[in-house]
Amino acid sequence: MSPRTTSSGWASAIVRALEMGGVDCRSLFERLGMDYCALSDPEARFPQDGMTGLWHLAVEASGNPVIALNLAQVVRPSSFHVVGYALMSSRNLHEGISSLVRYQRIIGESADLSLHPTSDGYELTLAIHGDRLPSARESAEGSLAYILAFCRWLACRPLTPRLVSFAGPAPAHPAPYREVFQAPLKFNAGHYALLFDRTDLDAPLHSANEALAQLHERFAGEYLARFSDGQITHQVRQLLCRLLPQGEPKREVVAQAMLMSERTLQRRLQAEGTGFHQLLDGTRRELAGQYLMQPQLTLQEISYLLGFAAPGNFFRAFRRWFNTTPNEYRAGL
Repeated sequence: MSPRTTSSGWASAIVRALEMGGVDCRSLFERLGMDYCALSDPEARFPQDGMTGLWHLAVEASGNPVIALNLAQVVRPSSFHVVGYALMSSRNLHEGISSLVRYQRIIGESADLSLHPTSDGYELTLAIHGDRLPSARESAEGSLAYILAFCRWLACRPLTPRLVSFAGPAPAHPAPYREVFQAPLKFNAGHYALLFDRTDLDAPLHSANEALAQLHERFAGEYLARFSDGQITHQVRQLLCRLLPQGEPKREVVAQAMLMSERTLQRRLQAEGTGFHQLLDGTRRELAGQYLMQPQLTLQEISYLLGFAAPGNFFRAFRRWFNTTPNEYRAGL
């Protein structure tokens, strides 16, 4: 299985935050077997386990358990690779964060982002996955701090989340968290998330530029395609998108289309940390969110496009994915 990686842009942001806290990152990179000079190469990528080790060594070297919060002070679009510029030129934060969710893998393969409407706003949830090493708590906390600071920078005005959630226990000294997030905090929440007011994410951005937004979206899509090229997971996902309108694809059909046996397909997917049914469910979930943004599509048509035998099966799956009904989700949009 190929190790998960982090882009040089995001690794550079982490290094700037750590060096602001007095950490000698050049020596830590050497200890971890990573090339410090490669931070200046926009195409370079660093192993996830190496970045996890960097967080642990930096906390130990600095004696500062909240050093990750320094990420809120090093905001620049290039940290998010081309995705940062797509976000910057979006019409509003909702559109920009949606791009961030779509192209997250460009920035770092270890993170999963999702954005969904709630009764009183939008919740952006974050999960950081480890590779061979468990993920570092600092990685998730620093990412939340950076995303919020980036949104505030783009909005050019105070932006106060309704709630900031942390999966871990409350720290002994919460003051630095209150200072950085300036919002209600919830620890032991079971997940990491930022809950925004709807009006904050729907407000127009001064930096909006439709032509640039389309250009950066195309660049991001092309980069992600190159980045994913050759990975079985990506190939299966693309094939599922084409096959779903014909009904629920069977694993044997997908394997035949990829000129391999079912056993080989299963083994190669497992090597990439996933499985056929997990990919099928995730692809349907992602497409469902996209289809519901198209008002001309009826729920029955969406059910058909997702390969469900009956609309009732679609409704049950949708409630499991989003904890709401398709009609309520669409109304929230």
